[in-house]
Amino acid sequence: MSVVLQISDPHFGTVQPDVAEALVQLAHSERPDLLVLSGDITQRAKPQQFRDARAFCDRLAIPAMLSLPGNHDIPLYDLWQRVFNPYKDYLRAFGPQIEATLQTAAVCVIGVKTTRRWRHKNGEVSAAQIERVVAELREAAPAQLRVVVVHQPVMVLRAEDEHDRLRGWEPAVRAWAAAGADIVMGGHIHLPYVCDMSSRVAGLARRIWCVQAGTALSTRVRREAPNSVNLLRHEPGQALCWVERWDHAATSGRFELVHSSELLLDRDPAG
Repeated sequence: MSVVLQISDPHFGTVQPDVAEALVQLAHSERPDLLVLSGDITQRAKPQQFRDARAFCDRLAIPAMLSLPGNHDIPLYDLWQRVFNPYKDYLRAFGPQIEATLQTAAVCVIGVKTTRRWRHKNGEVSAAQIERVVAELREAAPAQLRVVVVHQPVMVLRAEDEHDRLRGWEPAVRAWAAAGADIVMGGHIHLPYVCDMSSRVAGLARRIWCVQAGTALSTRVRREAPNSVNLLRHEPGQALCWVERWDHAATSGRFELVHSSELLLDRDPAG
């Protein structure tokens, strides 16, 4: 079975050391095959924050990693760097590229950079990015779980979060579903949930799931959600997978499993 650990919005610069140690212990215990780091790695895109984040990821001892920058990973106050070289410090720590794809026998994970240097908070996906992902999805093997990773959410459950939704989400979701995507992972709003988008968006070509992660390590938790991460488990070739939400419990000082969602995948006889 393949195991993917999704960490989002750790906001290095606001990390709680005890929560960080608990996450190291979880990773060493569950031994995931792949780490997905879905943005807002730092609080203010400072070089030391990126270095600290990379050192922490290395401590997790996970064989492969796919990371994406979030809106906090672009300098806010250094306007020259924001305009001319916004991802310089991100790439030094997590390069050599921003949009990567990772392939294993069990999983195909495709990263999409949704941050824009001219946007302070909101993200967007372009037509060219949508088509790139479509092409890569069509090359995925039948047995693979097909996951697209963005930073801002493609689906929100509450009206007050609508302004944070990814610009261009609908054509992206429609195209990616038709091309075979099973899951779109995201973060940004520090609120974990799993949602079957085919029940909320009319006319999708196939079932596609939105999997959102909370903030893994930061003090910037929401009132309704503590620090949390997701573990995704999938057996190659099976028409389902599981997404586990692990919350940090202050009483035990550990990450504890609080919910497991079974995700039914659309699979035709050819995959």
